[in-house]
Amino acid sequence: MSAASVSVSQAPAVQYLLRIGDTALVLGQRLAEWTGHAPVLEEDIALANMALDLVGQARALLTYAGSLEGQNLDEDQLAFLREERDFRNVTLVELPRGDFAVTVLRNTMMAAFLKQLWQHLKESSDAELAAIAAKAAKESRYHLQHSADWVVRLGQGTDESRRRMLAAVDQLWRYSAELFADDEVDEHAARTGLGPRWSELQDGWKADMAVVLEQARLEAPAPSKFVSAGKRGQHSEHMGYILAEMQYLQRAYPGGVW
Repeated sequence: MSAASVSVSQAPAVQYLLRIGDTALVLGQRLAEWTGHAPVLEEDIALANMALDLVGQARALLTYAGSLEGQNLDEDQLAFLREERDFRNVTLVELPRGDFAVTVLRNTMMAAFLKQLWQHLKESSDAELAAIAAKAAKESRYHLQHSADWVVRLGQGTDESRRRMLAAVDQLWRYSAELFADDEVDEHAARTGLGPRWSELQDGWKADMAVVLEQARLEAPAPSKFVSAGKRGQHSEHMGYILAEMQYLQRAYPGGVW
C-alpha cells in the first residue's frame, strides 16, 4: 500500500509561497546529505544546522500555504505527498550536492538570494509571511557569511581547491537566471503586496556575489540564454531521486508518525 498523492491549488499566492518553501526544503535536504561526511567536524555541524534552519523555514511556509490552499493540507502532506511536477523549487537546489566546492558556492548563491528575498518580505502586506521573514532573514545573513568565507578560502587556497571552485562556478552559474525570471505569479505578488517580483532582487544579489567572487579571485561566466524552470514544475533528472528518498516513508507507511 502506498499513500495517494495530493494536488494543490494553482492560486498565485499559494504558488508564490510554495516556490520559497520548496526551495528551502530541497536545499535543506541536500545540505543534510553532508551529515557525517563533511571535511571537518565543525563544518559537519554547521551544514546540519543550516539544513535545520532551511527545513524550519520550509515548515512555516508549507503550513501557511496549506492553510490558504483550502483543503486543510498540512506541512507533511505538502512535503511528502506531492508529485514531482507539483514542486516549485528552483532547479539550482535540486542538483546533486557535488563536492564541497559545489556545496559552498550553491549555499552562497542561494543565501545571497534568500537574504534579498526575506528582507523584502519583511514588508509584506501579509502579516504571517512578514513574521516568517523576520526570523528567516537573520538565518540567511549567517548562511551567506559562513558560505562566502569558504568560497574565498577555497578560491585563494591551493591549486586543487581553486580548480574545484572554478569548476563549481562553471557548473552552477547558468542556473542563476531562473531566480530572477518573472511570470504571472510574481506579478500577482507584486500587485497585491504579498512580495517582490524576483527580478527586483537581481541587482542586490549581483552586488553581494560580486564582492565574494572578487575576494575569491573568481569571475562569473558570461550570461547565457539558458533559463531553467523548476519553479514552474519542470525539473531536472535529479529531482525524482531526491523525492524518492524524501518521500519513501510516507509513501510506504501512509500516515506514519514518529
